[in-house]
Formats: sequence, C-alpha cells, structure tokens
Amino acid sequence: MIWLPQLVAWKDEMAALKRGEGDCWIGLQRLATSQIDLLQTAKLDREAQRLHAAGMIPLVRVVRVALLGSSTLKHLVAGVRVAGIRRGLWFEVYEGDYGQYLQELLEPSALDTFRPEIVVLALDAQHLRALMLDGVSAALDRLELCWRQAKERFGASVIQQAGLPIFEDAFGNQEHRLGDSPQNLLLELNGQLRDAADREGVALLAVDKYLSIGGIDAWHDPALWHLAKQEVHPAMAPLYGDLLGRVIAALQGRSAKCLVLDLDNTLWGGVVGDDGIDGLVLGQGDAAGEAYLEFQQYCLSLKRRGVVLAVCSKNDEVNARGPFEQRSEMLLKLGDFACFMANWEDKATNLRRIAARLNLGLDALVFVDDNPAERELVRRELPEVRVPELPVDPAGYVRCVARAGYFEGVMLTKEDRHRTEQYVNNAQREGLRDSAINIRVYLQSLQMELAWRPFDEVGLARIVQLTNKTNQFNLTTMRVSEAEVRGMLADPCVLSWQVSLRDRFGDNGTIALASGRLDATGNFAIELWLMSCRVLGRGVEEACLNLIAEATVSRGGRRLVGEYRPTAKNGMVKDLFSRLGFTELDKASDGVTRWALDLESFVERETEIQVKHAE
Repeated sequence: MIWLPQLVAWKDEMAALKRGEGDCWIGLQRLATSQIDLLQTAKLDREAQRLHAAGMIPLVRVVRVALLGSSTLKHLVAGVRVAGIRRGLWFEVYEGDYGQYLQELLEPSALDTFRPEIVVLALDAQHLRALMLDGVSAALDRLELCWRQAKERFGASVIQQAGLPIFEDAFGNQEHRLGDSPQNLLLELNGQLRDAADREGVALLAVDKYLSIGGIDAWHDPALWHLAKQEVHPAMAPLYGDLLGRVIAALQGRSAKCLVLDLDNTLWGGVVGDDGIDGLVLGQGDAAGEAYLEFQQYCLSLKRRGVVLAVCSKNDEVNARGPFEQRSEMLLKLGDFACFMANWEDKATNLRRIAARLNLGLDALVFVDDNPAERELVRRELPEVRVPELPVDPAGYVRCVARAGYFEGVMLTKEDRHRTEQYVNNAQREGLRDSAINIRVYLQSLQMELAWRPFDEVGLARIVQLTNKTNQFNLTTMRVSEAEVRGMLADPCVLSWQVSLRDRFGDNGTIALASGRLDATGNFAIELWLMSCRVLGRGVEEACLNLIAEATVSRGGRRLVGEYRPTAKNGMVKDLFSRLGFTELDKASDGVTRWALDLESFVERETEIQVKHAE
C-alpha cells in the first residue's frame, strides 16, 4: 500500500498502546494508517479487539459486515477490521460457515441474530466455474438470488466480489478464440456482473481490476488453494481488506470529498517565489514537467466526478495565483478550486480554515504535499485528514493518490458532477451575506425557490447517497439502502419529501430529505430528517417543517413526533426541535430525546423561500 507512510517506530508505538499510553483510538488509527504487513495487521487487530472488549474504544460508527463465501475467508477478517479502523469505523465482522452462503441467506441461521448492514458475497473462481456449467446466465441468476435475499431479509447493502481470474490459458495469445474456456467464461461473467450490479444497486469489489498490483501470482497460490482453499493469498489479505474497507466506507458516506493541493513541487516543479513563473518546470518536452501535467489532469478527472478541489500553500497569494493566470500549460485553472488558501501560516491551521469555509469535516479532506515534514505535521495535528505518502518522483503522484481509494464511490449523481460549482456559488452567497444590511434582506436577495416531491425511483440514488453521507444536520443518522427506500415507496403509511433548492446563483440540487409514518391515532413519527450543511441559515429547515405539517394535516394527522439521537457529529441539531416549537416528551439515559408538536395550534413558520411541488 504505497500511499501509506512507513512508521519506523511502529513496534514502539504498539508497545505504548498496549501499556495504555495516550488516546487508544488515535493510536490504533495511526498504526493502521502506516504500511503494515500480514503479521502486523494481525497484531493490530488482536490489540484492537482487546481494547474493544475492555470498553476502551470510544463512540465510533459500528458497521455490521457479513462476509459470505464459498472458500476459506478467515485469514481475510483481520485485514477487513483494520481497514475499518483506518477509516474511523468499527467493523463487526461475521464470517459465514465454509461454503454455506446460500443456505445462510435462504434459511434461519446465526446471520439472523447478527442482522448485517453489509453483506459481502465473496465467491471463488472455481465455485463460479461450477455454477457456469449451465451457462453464464445460470451463475448470474444464483448471484441475483443472493442479492435479493440479503436486501429483503436484512435490508442490507450488498457488495459482490468479482471473480478472480485465476485460470491459465489453454490457447495462448489466441485464448479469445476458445469461447468456452474457463478464463473466457469468467471474463464474460465479470462483464455481465457489472451490468447486473448497476441495475440492482449492488456495489462491486473489483478484485479482478486490482490484479495489476502484484499480478496473479501475488494474489493466488494454487498450492494454498488445494491445501487450505484460500483463494486470496494471505500476503494480500491487508490489501484485500483495504479494498473492501473503502467500498464499505463509501456505502457509509465516509469517502473523502475534497482534495487539498499544495502548489510548489506538487502541481509544478520548482518554487514560484524563488524560480519565478517562467522558471517553473511544467509542460511537454520535459519528463518531470509532463508528470506534473498528468497529475493536474487526474485532479481534473476527480473534479468532474464530484470531488471538490482546494489549495493550501505557503506562499504570497499573488505569487501562488500567478502560474494559473500566466502559464498557458496549466490544465488546472483558478475557477477549478472552491477554496484557495495561500499564506505563511502553518498548514494544519489553514486546513482547518478550508474545512470551515467549505462546511466540511476534517475527515472529508485529502491533503497532497510533496514535503515530508508538512505531511507529518498534518498527520500529527489533524489525524482525521488523509495524507498520502507521495513518492519523490512526480511521475508516481497519480498512482499514489489513485490507489489509495480515498474518493471511492458507489454511485454517481447529477449533484456530484456540479459539486465544485455549488461550492463556488456558496462562496458568492456568503460574500453577498457579508454585504447585506441584515439577514432578512440577504435572504430575500437570494431569490430562493424550493421544490419538493415524494421519494421516487428517479431520485433513488441521491436519496441513498444523502442518507449515508450526511452526519451533521441529521437528527437520527438513520442509514437506508435502496431496498429500504423502495419499501417506503410501497408503504401507504409513509410520507416522504426530497427537497431541492435554487437561487440566483444556481441550483444546489437535492439538499434535504424527510420521511415518517402516520399512525391510526394521528401521530406522524418523523423517522428521517437531514439536510446538507451547504444551505444552513437560509430557512430551509422552517420550510421543510411547513411541508411536513401541511402534508400531515391533509392526511388527518394531529401531532408531529420527532426524535434526536446524539452522535459525535450531529450536535448542531440538538436544539432543532426546541427552536422549531416542539415540546420535549422525554429523555433517555443515552441522550436520545423525543419531541412533539401539536398541529392544531401550529402556525406556519416564516421563510423567504418560495415553495412549489416539483413536476
């Protein structure tokens, strides 16, 4: 895992962790985010399990993961759990009985007690080959049956492992002409598998794609297969765990959202303040100059798929902006950045400012800097920020950042493609706010228009994405899968709203969700209410309450009942119900509070937003 730094004092820091020195969770994460082999992974996992059993792991997001397969998987579990720690998550892993994946999904088993949130289907290539004796479509039917069972019985998200191409050629370079060879059949299955996964909302663990890392000989040893039925070589277990961990994290909304870039010797060769704009190494005809352009091109490709770009540079701002304005070779332009921070303060401080300005958590940032000292400072001061260990040669920058999987995604929505534009527009709104006479004048000047419609198939991908990545303005942090949303669509007692917002600066896309259930007594229980932090302070929450109240009354409802479940990140909404006029009903020992609002005396909340039903 070339993107992780080598920790010279790994053994000493592990010993300190065992002695109970320092924050155990930060210590675990620091050790997990360094280059570790199979033995170190196992040691770290054992220590993490010990600390967890002793009650020393703080309140972190727990994800229940069922690992089901047709071969030996036990040697992979430690790598999966450590990958969770690396991402600030605690994975409880259920290892299915050997070869019993179908039975456990179809019949009562220990899996029912475990109640997985994620089901990973890891079928080995030899088993897939046997399933394909009746054709590729028969194997695909088996997989789709498993997907349906996992979704319907447990409401779980499904991750399907692609077949590992372990089969040798029977026809050499012309293998493609032997249509029914095991290799070709597996290749066909993997292709159809991707189409079916897209169709059914299943995430893919593309181990076949990652064979370029090490090659098939590193991933699979026929001797170990025949001896212990281990398809994945134990030495690759840490990488396998990381690949799976990043997909699980993406399903939980824990992928990074913003790439923060240093400038000198990161986007170009040289120091602009010393070498001058014309003296920078950049462009065609020079090996290093072409490498910097390749990295800029990769950054642009991330931006196009929804990653926000920002700059954090120790520089005079005029000097820092100069190459973007005066060097025609630059592929990145100033308009590609949602935030540009160039000054002489330390980078940890500036990263905090960038996160605040973009209204993102520090764990949403990936910081890329060629300077090892700056990287280590940020890792020490801001352990939540992800910092790849760039190689000395800029030719390796793209490979390093890409293989780290920080920006792993499971779906691509319309909002993703316009993410930077939305953040830039938000900065313009903030500028207008600063110049406005008062807040009401400012809100009126935005000319906001809110459009809503019930949950539907069209918005399904965005609904699932928002529920799984929104942590701050989220009253319950309830996560939903596509199967659960479809269940809401079919339930006549469920009312739901997906809300988008436009203003004079542009379209913010879908920014809020709410749903709940109306019972026979007239109580409407709000089960889901979340909102993007990009639109805080504009009256959207008041407009949403008006929508919920109006719809509930029209269906004969008399009272709204809401619940606030405190987490490490949603403190900003702990007083939301109180502020909106709800009365507290009770408070549990775990801090969960219940609130109610009488609709017979409800007066519509005042906002500066025009509301309409979306066509």
